[in-house]
Amino acid sequence: MKIIVAIDSLKGSLTGLEAGAAARDGILSASPMSDVKVFPLADGGEGTCQTITAGLGGELKSVDVCDPLGQKVSAQFGEVPAKSLAVIEMASAAGLTLVPEDKRNPLNTTTYGVGEMILQALRDGCRNFVVGIGGSATNDCGLGMLTALGFKFTDANGNTCGIFGRDLANVTAIDSSNVPAELDDCTFKIACDVTNPLTGENGCSAVYSPQKGATPEVIKTMDAWIERFGELSAKFLRLEKISAAGDGAAGGLGFAFRTFLRGELVPGVELVLDVLDIADDLRTADVLFTGEGRLDFQTAQGKAPSGVAKLAKRLNPKILTVGLGGSVADISDDAGLDAAFAILRSPVTLSQAMQKETASKNISETVANIVKLIEKCRR
Repeated sequence: MKIIVAIDSLKGSLTGLEAGAAARDGILSASPMSDVKVFPLADGGEGTCQTITAGLGGELKSVDVCDPLGQKVSAQFGEVPAKSLAVIEMASAAGLTLVPEDKRNPLNTTTYGVGEMILQALRDGCRNFVVGIGGSATNDCGLGMLTALGFKFTDANGNTCGIFGRDLANVTAIDSSNVPAELDDCTFKIACDVTNPLTGENGCSAVYSPQKGATPEVIKTMDAWIERFGELSAKFLRLEKISAAGDGAAGGLGFAFRTFLRGELVPGVELVLDVLDIADDLRTADVLFTGEGRLDFQTAQGKAPSGVAKLAKRLNPKILTVGLGGSVADISDDAGLDAAFAILRSPVTLSQAMQKETASKNISETVANIVKLIEKCRR
């Protein structure tokens, strides 16, 4: 049999690759002649950088950049030289967790560090970018990132504007003459699972800035600034349409990527699966094993195991899709899974179940029994 393994991380226990290795061991113990391929899995959120980088044989790099408050922070991103690829999580430089609760205010945060990460990857020869934009502390519409990349924003007196959310109030002109020419050769694919427009009642200021410390007055004010910034940007870039679905992601960073950097906003799971190039193997596989820490009613709502299972069924209707979870409950029929199994083999405490050795053993033994059953039924 040809068997594909693509399991998301069991948070606090196993990485996706560790879980995949355990499943492979179980498969080969039950069916030594099986052709097994292991892929990491992620949904575009936290951990995506490490997952894609490891899965493609790249390396993680650290660089000192500007954090949301303008201080220095060591941010990590992935590089895959064979694909001229950089994998970036914006939260590494501009994430909400980097800002103490008492200092959270989108007027005073910036995405400048994200631009610095992109510049470093450019210097290293990367021309293809995969960027996760979840978990931001910002609402600057990408002003900081774009400034770091060489775009110049000036006020009515010709003075250079700052890099924080509050500086959107003063922008009246844009100049791109100092933007690195290499950016024209770059592609940007952005993991984006929201459809919020840039402004309005469903825009970035109204929906997301409250959790970043915005008061009702700040929300209203910033929405007006961003609307004006969007109009100015559209005129500068000669866009027919100012806003599109997803532009409001990460405090308007989705808009900055889509317009200034010609980026493509893609649902996180789809983007990860595309980058990992799993489709060809799914077309010819007999079985797919996927899963995560818990499989439940949320699995079908954009989670990675459902994403890969649905893709497998579209490409290969005869493939068996099997889900594995530390616990399994109330999975909907549209999750793409033919069956789902809890990996626990005996009653244990949660802390015991999450130990790497225990979790690996449970995955291996569960998968081995499933493979034995499949082979028996195929005879």
